[in-house]
Amino acid sequence: MKVSFLVLMLGLPALAFAASNPDASFYKNAAEGGIAEVEAGQLAQDKGGSQQVKDFGAMMVKDHSAANEKLKMLASSKDITLPTHPSVVQIASKTKLKVLSGDTFDKSYVKGQISAHRQTIALFRKEISSGQDAEAKAFATATLPAVRSHLKAITAIAADMGIN
Repeated sequence: MKVSFLVLMLGLPALAFAASNPDASFYKNAAEGGIAEVEAGQLAQDKGGSQQVKDFGAMMVKDHSAANEKLKMLASSKDITLPTHPSVVQIASKTKLKVLSGDTFDKSYVKGQISAHRQTIALFRKEISSGQDAEAKAFATATLPAVRSHLKAITAIAADMGIN
């Protein structure tokens, strides 16, 4: 009985946050995605087989680190605690990438980046259209062009590599 009560009590802050902030999933998913992009970008710089992949990884580290800092400042101003790690799915993707090398790494990284950027665009568009937090909407609006630019760049790399 004590364990159940403890689990319930530990879960309450998250439930209270979600109930008091309809934009909670945006903050959470944007933070997790940004952290995952930086970590994957670092891997691409270290393990990428092609210069294109290494350069794209460097751009991800630079651009997403800057966006992550802006999101942290915004969340901090609202007393919102952001996750400090990627999601379980994102961690699993990174773990998979770690064991790959060369062309196999590059292809897996590129495919993952296309998928991740499409998901981020959908997340940001949803926040822009239906979010309640004006500052979160402004962050999404200001950041969306860079995310679209990243998708365009990684799609061009995929085309150069013969990835559909």
